Amino acid sequence: MHRVLPPLALGLSVLTLTACPAKAPPRTEPAPPPAPAVKVPPGCERNQAGEYHHAENPAFRYYGEDDGGTLSLAVVRAHDSEEVDAPDSGSPSIVLQRTPAGFVGETRAIGFSGAGTPCPVVFPTEVVRCTDAGLTLRSATSTSIDEDCRTAPKGAASARMEQVLLRGAPDAGVTPDAGT
Repeated sequence: MHRVLPPLALGLSVLTLTACPAKAPPRTEPAPPPAPAVKVPPGCERNQAGEYHHAENPAFRYYGEDDGGTLSLAVVRAHDSEEVDAPDSGSPSIVLQRTPAGFVGETRAIGFSGAGTPCPVVFPTEVVRCTDAGLTLRSATSTSIDEDCRTAPKGAASARMEQVLLRGAPDAGVTPDAGT
């Protein structure tokens, strides 16, 4: 004896089976590769924005902006009157990035060719230390340019020198040089 389902029950059974689609397996996309680790000296991962002055010559002032990846320092000069030049497009600047190769970048300035032509020049620069007191930079001390403001062919590597920048304005009573 066969039992026949009433038409309504049969319709609901079919509707139920077709209303619930089978779950598709989750899509597995490859995970993006991890970002390379940034390698900076201890303390340099913190924000380094602010005002600095050169430890050996407080006439040189530095105004830093830091977005977490790049530290940009505008270099200005104070005079006997304590008046500080405003940074402009001709002012030297230091731009450093936090990278897997370190806290590295360049110092940008204007140099002069043998003919006296002003030329943009760059000096490789890196941060070697970050403390509460300030920053220590290591930068090339010279570069060579030809009469057409082109970097001269590679020669001997330029010596590098450490420069200490102290946080804040210099103490009162420190006389900046007169630019001579």
